Amino acid sequence: MAAKWVGRCGECQAWGTVEEAGARQGVNVVRGGAVSAPAVPIGQVKAEVAHARPTGVGELDRVLGGGLVPGAVVLLAGEPGIGKSTLLLEAAARTAQHDTVLYVTGEESASQVRMRADRIGAVEDQLYLAAETDLGALVTHVEKVQPRLLIVDSVQTIGSADATGVPGGVTQVREVAANLTRLAKERGMSTVLVGHVTKDGSIAGPRVLEHLVDVVLHFEGDRNSRLRMVRAIKNRFGPIEEVGCFDLHERGITGITDPSGLFISRHPEPVPGTCVTVTIEGTRPIPAELQALVGPTEAPQPRRTSSGLDSYRVAMVLAVMERRLNAKIGKCDVFTATVGGIRLTDPAVDLALLLSVVSAAGDEPLPHGLVALGEVGLAGELRPVRDVRRRLAEAARLGFTRALVPTGSLVEDTLKLNPAPSRGELVAVRPTGIRTTNFSPGFDVTEAENVWDALKHVR
Repeated sequence: MAAKWVGRCGECQAWGTVEEAGARQGVNVVRGGAVSAPAVPIGQVKAEVAHARPTGVGELDRVLGGGLVPGAVVLLAGEPGIGKSTLLLEAAARTAQHDTVLYVTGEESASQVRMRADRIGAVEDQLYLAAETDLGALVTHVEKVQPRLLIVDSVQTIGSADATGVPGGVTQVREVAANLTRLAKERGMSTVLVGHVTKDGSIAGPRVLEHLVDVVLHFEGDRNSRLRMVRAIKNRFGPIEEVGCFDLHERGITGITDPSGLFISRHPEPVPGTCVTVTIEGTRPIPAELQALVGPTEAPQPRRTSSGLDSYRVAMVLAVMERRLNAKIGKCDVFTATVGGIRLTDPAVDLALLLSVVSAAGDEPLPHGLVALGEVGLAGELRPVRDVRRRLAEAARLGFTRALVPTGSLVEDTLKLNPAPSRGELVAVRPTGIRTTNFSPGFDVTEAENVWDALKHVR
């Protein structure tokens, strides 16, 4: 066989014996095989089996969508030492009060896990502990213990004799995850896998690992702070982008049911370069403060540094300021950051970011008690964002007295369908020009159509 035409056969050395043959067309026919269960009408499927069971950790249950679903596989990823093992040991102990739990550790010894359990008070009779790094031994433990919840810490430390490579490699991680997923589905056993992350914060290993599991959670936080957050980026049983807040201390980890105020600095007087916004994390409105510092520099390339914000989003807002507002910051260093280590990706923070940079560049503080909401467009327009009323209600609860939002944000239906005058079809019409000055007693709302109007209202 040759990839192209040749005059002489490479095996028999005869001339003119190599003939051209086309590739085989079509696909292989697969014969029918045995089925695990017969197909039934969807109305006869028991939905009660997939109901979530609370773990006992309220903030974790919030992110999971009510708790762990039997047979579900959850991947919890985070940096080393961030507190993943402490959180899962706490959840295992709460679950072990009414169900059998198996905790398999591949990174620590059983005695090390026991010391942590004593420190946080997570010792329960139905909580079983095993230190294993072999997949076959792990399956044997599952068959003997018969747990309702299996925790594997971590999936990169478990190896299979049937796969090539070392534990943590692509082939090994894929093999281990596939077998644990199959085991969870067959037994209706909730399974939590701990995963490592790379330097850029993404989950280590093949992307197929994220596709195999039902739920992917990110555990994040600043090492120099006690605040930790669990964020759902994939959830087949509940909402995504839901966030749970925790306080990591020497006696364990505690959920924070009301995180409002954790990401705001309490200044006795207005400070230039600060502005408060309200972001939506899942179903929870969270006020957050943005800070900016602008200073001239003689360096040929001014620095643009951001912490807790999307650097590309920051660059876009700065470009809008220079072009639409004629802001002279091209030769200035610009530093932007959030308070408390929160990471903001909501487009609604654009207006607050712009106002904080303008305030820092002019060294003039914004009005006291102001929150700003709105997405900034490249043409300088302000676009409405979702759930404005919930955001403003949370700001009013914390004592803020004034808000700046895009025009049309307080309309109940920001997008309506009206009949076209000639064709009789439905066309989308977004109402504009509606201004509301009183959202609630003691809380005034100003609506602006663009960034020029926004600056007029705050000056």
